[in-house]
Amino acid sequence: MPRIVLASASPSRKGLLEKSGIKPEIVVSGVDEEDPRYAELSPSEMVVALAIVKAHTVSKLVNHPALIIACDSTFEFNGESLGKPLTKDRAIARAELLSGSSGVLYTGHCLIDTTKEVEISDVVATRVHFSTLERDEINSYVDTGEPLNVAGGFTLDGLSAPFISRIEGETSNVIGLSLPWLRSAIKSLGYNWFDFVSVEK
Repeated sequence: MPRIVLASASPSRKGLLEKSGIKPEIVVSGVDEEDPRYAELSPSEMVVALAIVKAHTVSKLVNHPALIIACDSTFEFNGESLGKPLTKDRAIARAELLSGSSGVLYTGHCLIDTTKEVEISDVVATRVHFSTLERDEINSYVDTGEPLNVAGGFTLDGLSAPFISRIEGETSNVIGLSLPWLRSAIKSLGYNWFDFVSVEK
């Protein structure tokens, strides 16, 4: 049976799998997400392209049978792709922009079965609605440092969760990995989801 390998350094993606009973091996791809070639693509195309590159990069580093899962996320607002803010000033501007509004979180997924040499990739989209935020809330949130390194500058499983008033679509996708998509992809490869679940008794 192949092992699950997560091609990501994201604690949120790792946490999603672990809470579902899957303990992944972590192998980080090191792919440059800021490569200007990807900026020419639409947000939905960009995240799939990056997920595919990450998965293939890690597939060359793994020397045992594996199901390699790679993802990339971005937040689209008014046609613009909003990645990680990286600086406090950008994070503040981003939060002010999103306050009382909504946008679409895209997560590109790629799953490679190294044994069968099969690749499955797709994008999952979820619309996220934000409450109206006060300036002092925004400043306090940005001071925590959390929004600097997450797509869109917010995360559903962190300190910004109270700012999110509603979502339309799949919840785990907003956190960075759609569990329903992954289950379906694993099933299409001929495996049972519970082949990879480890339950401590």
